[in-house]
Amino acid sequence: MATLVKPASPDPNQPDLFGREASPPPRPVYTTPVWSVPPSQKTPPVSPYVAPPEAPAPVKRRPLVAPPNDQAPRRQLMVGGFILEYELRRSTRRSIGFMIDDEGLRVTAPKRVNIAEIDEAIRTKQHWILSKLKERRERRAARLEKPPVEWIDGAQLPYLGMDISLRLLVGGRNRSIYNPNTHELWMTLVPGASENLLKERVKAWYQQQAKELFEQRLDLYAGRLGVQYHSFGLSSAGTRWGSCTADRKIRLNWKLIHFSLPLIDYVVAHELSHILEMNHSQQFWDTVGLIYPEYEEAKNLLRKRSQELPVLFA
Repeated sequence: MATLVKPASPDPNQPDLFGREASPPPRPVYTTPVWSVPPSQKTPPVSPYVAPPEAPAPVKRRPLVAPPNDQAPRRQLMVGGFILEYELRRSTRRSIGFMIDDEGLRVTAPKRVNIAEIDEAIRTKQHWILSKLKERRERRAARLEKPPVEWIDGAQLPYLGMDISLRLLVGGRNRSIYNPNTHELWMTLVPGASENLLKERVKAWYQQQAKELFEQRLDLYAGRLGVQYHSFGLSSAGTRWGSCTADRKIRLNWKLIHFSLPLIDYVVAHELSHILEMNHSQQFWDTVGLIYPEYEEAKNLLRKRSQELPVLFA
């Protein structure tokens, strides 16, 4: 990760942005029969955790092999009294681009540009870069301070800008059912299922909802903008909400499903606009504004909402 070190209910027609200590051992989930809750009882009784029997698995030793080093090179530069580390990527783009996320500063430069020119471009933008890195560190620290979700019956989960209730049952097979009227996500798991399995089932449900909804919004706003995208896929990036390649392949972060529909639409509008403008020039933002006039407000709101999310899948 890049570091700075001192020397020694939304409108469906509204369009939408783009972009430790060891974990405790998994706890098994409820293993008692399905609850039958009397109408007068507000919450079901809490079932005890009962660990399923474990049989030692045979260990097959294999020689250690170092993973391939396919990461982009990292460089260091003295900027404003600090040693700034950044990741350098080469591309066919015509200008030097800067991207800041939880991994730090990433610089993308044309192959024809030499290192001295890249370093000079960084120094020219140093005030913006240092302020954004500080802001990113503060936001990341604020997220890490939030307590993680406790995976129990009645837990509150973010979905489309609201909180829904997680309800746990035990049955003969794993199953997920969402009731939009009561805002409850019912998860049926086999006896002895672990907490990790529960989390994976919830994540899979989120991703399925994201895939279906994002495809609908992409088709809607591609028609409004008069463009066609080549393909669409989900991403799991840490902080980048979307991307669009020169060959019109769009990826959207599945975690957008936590936010309200207008914010999802903002990301959709942003990435579709890159089909016409592969940059962030004023002409690009004018293109976004054709189908999402309030893009500036949405960008700020998405940043704010992302800081408020609870820790779900740390």
